[in-house]
Amino acid sequence: MNAPVKSEHLNTREIQSLDSAHFLHPFTDHGDLATRGARVITHADNIYVWDSEGNKILDAMSGLWCVNAGYGRKELADAAHAQMMTLPFYNSFFQTTNVPAVKLAAKLASLAPAVGGRSFQHVFYSSSGSESNDSNVRMVRRYWDLMGQPQRKIIIGRHNGYHGSTMAGASLGGMSGMHAQGDLPIPNITHVEQPYFFENALPGESEADFGVRAAGFLEAKILELGADKVAAFIAEPVQGAGGVIIPPATYWPEIQRIVDKYGILLISDEVICAFGRLGHWFAYEKFGYRPDLVTFAKAVTSGYVPLGGVMVGDRVAKVLIEQGGEFNHGYTYSGHPVACAVALANIELMERENLVGRVKDDIGPYLAKRFAELADHPLVGVAETCGFVAGLVLVKDKVTKTAFDPNLAVGMVCRKHCFGNGLIMRAVGDRMIIAPPLVMTHAQIDEMIDLIKRCLDATLEEVRAKGWLA
Repeated sequence: MNAPVKSEHLNTREIQSLDSAHFLHPFTDHGDLATRGARVITHADNIYVWDSEGNKILDAMSGLWCVNAGYGRKELADAAHAQMMTLPFYNSFFQTTNVPAVKLAAKLASLAPAVGGRSFQHVFYSSSGSESNDSNVRMVRRYWDLMGQPQRKIIIGRHNGYHGSTMAGASLGGMSGMHAQGDLPIPNITHVEQPYFFENALPGESEADFGVRAAGFLEAKILELGADKVAAFIAEPVQGAGGVIIPPATYWPEIQRIVDKYGILLISDEVICAFGRLGHWFAYEKFGYRPDLVTFAKAVTSGYVPLGGVMVGDRVAKVLIEQGGEFNHGYTYSGHPVACAVALANIELMERENLVGRVKDDIGPYLAKRFAELADHPLVGVAETCGFVAGLVLVKDKVTKTAFDPNLAVGMVCRKHCFGNGLIMRAVGDRMIIAPPLVMTHAQIDEMIDLIKRCLDATLEEVRAKGWLA
């Protein structure tokens, strides 16, 4: 596969200097970045990106969990161009709509399966997952106000969950580093422990038993707070930014039992997990639970244009529409016509190429088979997959599963070797994770696994040389 032709010659040092002088990056130590210099990505095709030094890099993170259809899809660029030349923007306030937003809402409603009698016929648009989760807070609290239970304000999330970086989104998430900046979480948001078997299981406890016990953390919190005060529980089907934390099969059925018992709304944050990532259009179908609200973004456009939203279940939509009057919430770019046009083209592309089915029946199982081989590596304590996400844990002793001292940042050592060998693999502590584009072939999966093995070997050599295994 040939790299696209670059439109201009770039001087890496000049771009890095301008970057350091003017661009404040997200989740970045800017002093450290200025010292090292940013990696300048110039162009991309299929599953690969190239930097300004000409290095070809296999993008095993789909950009940021979002480029599901791969890079260089002319259909999506053409859809954006056509819509820009027709109607580049108009707002959806003041009894106004546009054709792509309406068509996309109808399409999304047709893709979201009804489970247990609950269906999704309505969409509230935003531009990101963070905005969508802010919208969830507004809708949940408005719903309970209209139901005559205004005291139900508390929303429960999970430690190490991620729901965005806006004030509400960061509060809903359970990232302590985010909470330490900005006096977060905001009031009436609290958290329970995550269903991470490798880290939180008791000695001798089975995955099945742990899944039930982990779900019980939610019930205990509800009883502690008072069920009449709890509005909703929000969680990712599989935690993404927290390290691809895959819950045991017993977890979600027990969560469903608990929210049903106490009448609490259930929010499924599928910003990462929807649109084929787990082999279904929406991940709640895979795990069989019945959410009231589903957050989406990222892969709805394969990341080509920002778009997010909330699939609003009938239970909530009916109350908001029939009893709510004016809902005083929204965004300038809600239902942006260009973003919605690209999303429609992206979904058409995914259907035509059966990307969701490929993850479920072909490349997902093949990735699981190949990724499992990494568990044999001396540094790997566990290697696991779910659909087209995967994670492995770097350990000091694989027999006892003894962890490295976190201050050694072994995950970042491995990440350094990944970039040095032409691979983008993310480090979350000492857990290394991937979420590749859904267009991967078996040969490309083989290529990726070979690169991961090479990087693990390089990491092992470095930690041995530093005496960290002693």
